[in-house]
Amino acid sequence: MANACGVDFGTSNSTVGCVRPGQGVMLALEEGKTTLPSVVFFNADDDQVTFGRAALAEYLAGYEGRLMRSLKSLLGTSLMDGQTEVAGRAVSFRTLLAQFIGELKLRAERAAGQSFSSVVLGRPVHFIDDNGEADQLAQDTLAEIARSVGFTHIDFQFEPIAAAFDYESQIDREELVLIADIGGGTSDFSLVRLSPQRAARPDRRDDILANGGVHIGGTDFDKYLSLAAVMPLLGYGTQLKNNSEIPSSYYFNLATWHTINQAYTKKMTTQLAELVRDAKDQQALKRLQNLIEDRAGHWLAMQVEEAKIGLSTHGTVRMELDRLAPLAVLDVQRTLFESAIGHLVDNVGATVDGLLAEAGVRPDQVDTVFFTGGSSGVGLLREHIGALVPGARRVEGDLFGSIGAGLALDAVRKFG
Repeated sequence: MANACGVDFGTSNSTVGCVRPGQGVMLALEEGKTTLPSVVFFNADDDQVTFGRAALAEYLAGYEGRLMRSLKSLLGTSLMDGQTEVAGRAVSFRTLLAQFIGELKLRAERAAGQSFSSVVLGRPVHFIDDNGEADQLAQDTLAEIARSVGFTHIDFQFEPIAAAFDYESQIDREELVLIADIGGGTSDFSLVRLSPQRAARPDRRDDILANGGVHIGGTDFDKYLSLAAVMPLLGYGTQLKNNSEIPSSYYFNLATWHTINQAYTKKMTTQLAELVRDAKDQQALKRLQNLIEDRAGHWLAMQVEEAKIGLSTHGTVRMELDRLAPLAVLDVQRTLFESAIGHLVDNVGATVDGLLAEAGVRPDQVDTVFFTGGSSGVGLLREHIGALVPGARRVEGDLFGSIGAGLALDAVRKFG
């Protein structure tokens, strides 16, 4: 058995795969499930660190501590070299990422019954849009972190290409495939020629017609749904008594997964107390103040995420926000959600158009659209992408496992 694995370190969920004779490719990482939510919770009551679903459960149970999510979004940004306060001490974001990826490796090795020294890490087509230097820095940082937790041989593969390898293992004829990988932080696309015969080639560069991506994903859909539906309850868009608008930074921080903790600083708390006094809608600002004092920002973001998922299959979703005071009950319409994310969907569509133009491929030449990534379930986005290649067959892969499975196949090719 090869000591190589494929790691899909995702914004929202992570997976690990390896090819083992007679067994499934994806490894069980938590409670028999092959996904590990990309979450870390520092439990101040018990002085321990938990990960994944257990981390979310402890946070929701009311334990004192610090919840960190969407850590992948920090790669390539100036925040990556910064620190955050955890249990009264400063901890670097690099250390936080290393803790999570180290835990991924440990759990994967336990599930596989072997150690892994070689890894193919998935990466978005662009960690950072329109900034090649920052994009390379993000990959280099991830490689350094992987090396620090015990991987000695490290390679990378674009996530949509990894998904293509997984899909290719399931087909019996040649196809020109548009891979649409809509993840938590990015939307990535590849246009690839796939077939059982091509799968045997050691070098696939000639089969890849184009890659493209944009830094828009599920957490962005959460953000704009939150701003449209929930944040007005907390005073977003309201005014002070002098007719100036309440600063939007509080609401944007709370609506963005990886900046929620910035709303809890002492400076923000002091400023907010002054805003409550000067606000026209004091009840809404007191709601915001209570939410921040209770450090319930991640709880609120989880309610929004659940609503987003529900709106993928239902026209209306009821949100019972029982930790707000007074209690708020919202009936959120899919039309509101689609209006809130319409500009994001248009930007993703423009990326697909650019990909086809770069490859010199007409829309009617695409045989199949292969959807993967948890956020590909958003109906408006899926329909928009499908309409760009109207004659293509639409296939849904394993939304959370296709990339990890493809990375595992790639790891075998690269490391044996």
